[in-house]
Amino acid sequence: MIITAKFKIGKKLKVMPVKKYNPTTPGTRFRLSNRHESLTTSNKPEKSLLSKKHQKAGRNNQGRMTVRYRGGGHKKRYRVIDFKRNKFGIPGIVKSIEYDPNRSAYIALIAYKDGEKRYIIAPDKLQVGDEILAGPNSPFNIGNAMPMAEIPVGSMIHCIEMRPGAGAQLSRGAGTGSQLVGVEGKYAIVKLPSGEVRRILKTCMATMGRVSNPDHNQEVLAKAGRNRWKGVRPRTRGVAMNPVDHPMGGGEGRASGGHPRSRTSVKAKGFKTRKPKKYSTKMIITERKRKRK
Repeated sequence: MIITAKFKIGKKLKVMPVKKYNPTTPGTRFRLSNRHESLTTSNKPEKSLLSKKHQKAGRNNQGRMTVRYRGGGHKKRYRVIDFKRNKFGIPGIVKSIEYDPNRSAYIALIAYKDGEKRYIIAPDKLQVGDEILAGPNSPFNIGNAMPMAEIPVGSMIHCIEMRPGAGAQLSRGAGTGSQLVGVEGKYAIVKLPSGEVRRILKTCMATMGRVSNPDHNQEVLAKAGRNRWKGVRPRTRGVAMNPVDHPMGGGEGRASGGHPRSRTSVKAKGFKTRKPKKYSTKMIITERKRKRK
């Protein structure tokens, strides 16, 4: 049984975008799942835009495990996403808003006037039947992509390129959005979701609006099995290991393990891991926000 979560604001009763389950089993007692109200179809994805996705389980090209605690999970097929938005001047119609198991955001199927179909990261509040356009001199509508030099200052943008023509790399996760703060010379100044303010070439493309599925962060898995379905295996704490396996291992009883650090002795809890001479540091105006101790 599904219980619709509701709360009262003044005299109005508002329905929350997540659904709470009747606790008939331990796994549903605290579960909160997305209602996916924005999705417009439950049909199979566009066959021409699918490709195989082989499970690597954290192994590299030599078969050696380079990332731990990965493996298993449900079988997936990759949806080919158009991150470059390089069909300039050709209008496209939104045919459907679909679920993508490979990312937290929704994807939109676009049918262009020349007959080609492509998937894009679906912006929030984009609806079936809307027309989108990419390229210079495009209207300032949600879903339209254009160089940041043409976007009005103060606008919310997502799917931002870091190098012209390289494809979107920033603000691609569910519910995220960056703000165009200003334009100075050949650079656009962008405030990222982390709070970082940085310069990016104004000839780089960006898409108007925020990313869809803003309620993704309200989901509660409620049981370990749901993580296994996603291909995530249980993580072993460093203090539970032996000294030969981890710097924080060993000791009599429940020893704290000293200063928190990784298996390769990289310190945690505030230690800066960014290289001080990284090439892109000169582009950062204000660093991202950090928790105060």
